[in-house]
Amino acid sequence: MPLYTTDALILRTYQFGEADCIVAFLTRDHGKKRGVANGARRPKSRFGGGLEPLTLARLSYFERERRDLVRLSYAEPVRSPLLASDGDVLGYVEYFAELFDECAPEGDPNASLFRLGAAVVETLTGNVSIDRLARYVEYWVLRLQGVYPSLLVCHACGGDAARGGRLDPAGDGFACVDCAHEKGLMLSAESVQFLRAAAGTAPAAASGLSLSVGAGRELERAHRQLISVHLEKELRSFQVLRAMNPETS
Repeated sequence: MPLYTTDALILRTYQFGEADCIVAFLTRDHGKKRGVANGARRPKSRFGGGLEPLTLARLSYFERERRDLVRLSYAEPVRSPLLASDGDVLGYVEYFAELFDECAPEGDPNASLFRLGAAVVETLTGNVSIDRLARYVEYWVLRLQGVYPSLLVCHACGGDAARGGRLDPAGDGFACVDCAHEKGLMLSAESVQFLRAAAGTAPAAASGLSLSVGAGRELERAHRQLISVHLEKELRSFQVLRAMNPETS
């Protein structure tokens, strides 16, 4: 039964029995795993605060062949978004964790997705515009999932799409304002400019990207629909975000 020690992004925990829990976590080299943390819910657990959602932890686990669940040995927190003092930032932790969990397939390594998640944790503990970071994270997760087409040119005429257009959530590409019909999600020129800039920007610099309140709400609505279409369901944490920002519901 081999022992693995790795950096991991904690995604979710579920109660299991009286004192144990099941943990979903994302690794760089082995993809998403689920494992049992024995005694994790006891007051003096050896896991400490290492299993909180979206915590970047140094984690050790045993894996037995032909078993769906691994067995966690320890988890030491390296960085936690719970260090953030902004209540709005803390409100997005569960959302980001659920988004990564739903989009990461079991046991399929995706180093880019792991790096994005780790960078987001680092960013959340600093001075961050959570609305701009959220739109940035949604864009990059959807892009890594192959959902976002190129926003550089119109898929119909090949012309520059800088003036905005419509994005088809069914996967037919992005059409400029001249070629777009009523079908699809409208993205303004400002939204397109933000996403183009996000494509070449690190998460820590996402707060510096230009995005008005109106364009931010436009992208929030579009991304929620894209995520729901891609996953074929609505994320549960959307309800929490609606309660935090009722004007965008």
